Amino acid sequence: MVEEGLVDEVVGQLMSGKEATVYIVRCGDAIRCAKVYKEANQRSFRNNASYQEGRKVKNSRQARAMEKGSRYGRQMQEEVWQSAEVDALYRLSAAGVRVPQPHICFEGVLLMDLVVDGDGDPAPRLNDVELSEETALEYHAMLINQVVRMLCAGVIHGDLSEYNILVGADGPVIIDLPQAIDAAGNSNAAEMLERDVANLRSYFSAFAPTLKDTQYGKEIWARFESGLLTPELPLTGRIELDERLADVDAVLLQVEMAIRENEIRRMCRDD
Repeated sequence: MVEEGLVDEVVGQLMSGKEATVYIVRCGDAIRCAKVYKEANQRSFRNNASYQEGRKVKNSRQARAMEKGSRYGRQMQEEVWQSAEVDALYRLSAAGVRVPQPHICFEGVLLMDLVVDGDGDPAPRLNDVELSEETALEYHAMLINQVVRMLCAGVIHGDLSEYNILVGADGPVIIDLPQAIDAAGNSNAAEMLERDVANLRSYFSAFAPTLKDTQYGKEIWARFESGLLTPELPLTGRIELDERLADVDAVLLQVEMAIRENEIRRMCRDD
């Protein structure tokens, strides 16, 4: 990127995680970050097919190669994995979700805005910040709204926790989205959404115990399935379970009627 003139100076390494190493870089007068993806054999998500389901490829040849696991197929998987984060960042940024603004992805390096705190320094991760009960409730509410905004944009993070949320000058910012899934195209979507929300509940309830019994994940998914979910929809963290007893006699009657109809059709065919 330096040779291509996209980066003027590599200031230093910011952090190294399970999926990538992030560097602070200078681009003209702007300070940004460059995320360098690790090789597939060094990543924890590499063998998890549940994240790959529903991802689009350019053509059927690429899809077959990825399914067979050929050398070309593995290369395509890498491109799809990296482009998933870029696509998600652009989509979510446009939807008003608090994510870093992406600029370009070039040969396995994603260039994006650096998230900073109130002093202009690189923002800390959420797990490195001590919270009061009031702040924990505020941040939890903000992040639940961000999860809703993501889902309204058709995206589920899939690995959301205190380790991939930064505390910026204006509050939490969600990062690390290469494993993000399409809510409509992945059969594990409901499970992953509920797990993301449960991770938030588990972390913030240590500071705000009133969050322990909330069920925002189930409530959000129920509203999404019903087509009623919007970023402005008030949520309660509670969900009403249908505890009505099933009408067994009515069900048996329907089964009996279906059997009789099939018998009548068979007799008509025989005649």
